[in-house]
Amino acid sequence: MKIGIDKIGFYTPHLYVDMNKLAVARDVEPEKFTIGIGQEKMAVAPITQDSVTMAANAAWNILDDKDKENIDFIIFGTESGIDNSKAAGVYIHELLGLNQHARTIEVKQACYGATAGIQLAKGHIALNPDSKVLVLASDIARYGLNTGGEATQGAGAVAIVVSADPAILALEDKSAYLTSEVMDFWRPVYSDTAMVDGKLSNEKYISFFEEVWEDYKKKSLLTLADFAAICFHLPYTKMGLKALRTIYEEGTTEDKERLLENLEYSKLYNKHVGNIYTGSLYLSFLSLLEQNKGLEAGSRIGLFSYGSGAVGEFFTGIIQPNFREHLLIDQHDHLLSSRKELSVEAYEEVFNNTLPTDGSSLELDITADPANITLAGINKHIRHYVNKTNHK
Repeated sequence: MKIGIDKIGFYTPHLYVDMNKLAVARDVEPEKFTIGIGQEKMAVAPITQDSVTMAANAAWNILDDKDKENIDFIIFGTESGIDNSKAAGVYIHELLGLNQHARTIEVKQACYGATAGIQLAKGHIALNPDSKVLVLASDIARYGLNTGGEATQGAGAVAIVVSADPAILALEDKSAYLTSEVMDFWRPVYSDTAMVDGKLSNEKYISFFEEVWEDYKKKSLLTLADFAAICFHLPYTKMGLKALRTIYEEGTTEDKERLLENLEYSKLYNKHVGNIYTGSLYLSFLSLLEQNKGLEAGSRIGLFSYGSGAVGEFFTGIIQPNFREHLLIDQHDHLLSSRKELSVEAYEEVFNNTLPTDGSSLELDITADPANITLAGINKHIRHYVNKTNHK
């Protein structure tokens, strides 16, 4: 039985800041951002969007009534959770009108959370072939204004339906994974911004990739020649190239050219959104599917997932026949092209506009946010969400 990705969609807020202009404001050469780390635009989340609303918006356009009935497991991968007790996925039930007879959990391990969710989903479908699993990856990357990590911020979510007989990608059985206690990136519960040792994080990302790649080759007996593309977790898009460079000499010139070309396709969405933590790998995968018009069914895609702290995994899937019929290319193109550019000053205002933490009430103006699902306010420590479609 084939198990894998049956549907996939993404959402990013309607605001962004241009990386060239941010560089000038920070007295940095623009090429450091646009070439050095490979970012062109950075999505900015307004106060009316959080990890819950972004995930709900990502899922809203890919689910039909049959999906909503058959989904009996919701796995929410995030490191931008809004509650230390209640799983963010529980809110999704009401917002999307999902079947109540379902399990719902939140998974956390830095940027690896959604991959853990997909592997859990695969096991669930193996035991329950008629069910479907909704895997959500939603995050707001925050390091702070004028910090070393500011240029690698972003906001967005990816929603994935995992099922038997998938329409887009059939996951293969072999996988290689690794865990090591590393303080390369973390966010204490008392902080709303992350802390990072950038040099160590880059080093660990590369070393994890090299190790799981070697382990995967031993388990699978595959080589670079067997891959049409390798997609990477992209905290910034240059990171994927740094990792690929460590192995592409293992193949022929043709292998190297093919992998580099497809890496470029897989980076396009991430360049214009920024880092979305748990969803970054899957945004890269979606970019490859939607931007490479020559990608063929039957192609094997490698996926490298890395979550600081640290957990890494390399796994693979096979592109399915007629997969293009199940993509939302026009919708995603409109989502990105219709966004509003913020000045650096306006971006800083949005960044500093945060919800109260003392239990006081706040009603938000959701008319300025074009998204279907928004955060409408907070009262007595309770967030109130609105699905505008259901309130027409």
